[in-house]
Amino acid sequence: MNLINSYKDELELLINFINEEEKNKTTEKISKELADIFISGNKVMICGNGGSNCDAMHFAEEFTGRFRKNRRALPAISISDSSHITCIGNDYGFDYIFSKGVEAFGKRGDMLIGISTSGNSQNVIEAFEEAKKNGIKTVALLGKDGGQLKGICDYEFIIPGKTSDRIQEIHMMILHIIIEGVERIMFPENY
Repeated sequence: MNLINSYKDELELLINFINEEEKNKTTEKISKELADIFISGNKVMICGNGGSNCDAMHFAEEFTGRFRKNRRALPAISISDSSHITCIGNDYGFDYIFSKGVEAFGKRGDMLIGISTSGNSQNVIEAFEEAKKNGIKTVALLGKDGGQLKGICDYEFIIPGKTSDRIQEIHMMILHIIIEGVERIMFPENY
């Protein structure tokens, strides 16, 4: 068994991503906008299913805790509480587990990040629709061809990987670099 090709596949995805100058500019724009959101006293919410849900929780804790160095906590919410998800799933249906969280916690001036490796997760689509109704900025981290979510958000990243795991690896890198960008703006003394 030779797994080196798996590393090579990921490296190829990463090199192609890095070579698209527009994606670097988008990362910088999101970091700046998110820093402005925090400075204004607003928050970021994030959601996704399965492994993307774990990535959402990871992203949120990097802001409420420490990323690299000590700094004040920043308001980030992962819509992943199991009691919320099971309540909404039972009462309204699984398609609304994230949109009801956006309805409950979101307000004009916030940001919502949704993660879907297929781009077709109906519950993420519903969350973005709720966000748009409420003046919340939207960012989509998508895979493959972008699916139904392609083109509906303020910002998007589409990773054209063949498998969810390779796509998620790039998504987590994007999320970490957005966090770094926010910190570089808000806490330059840490860099």
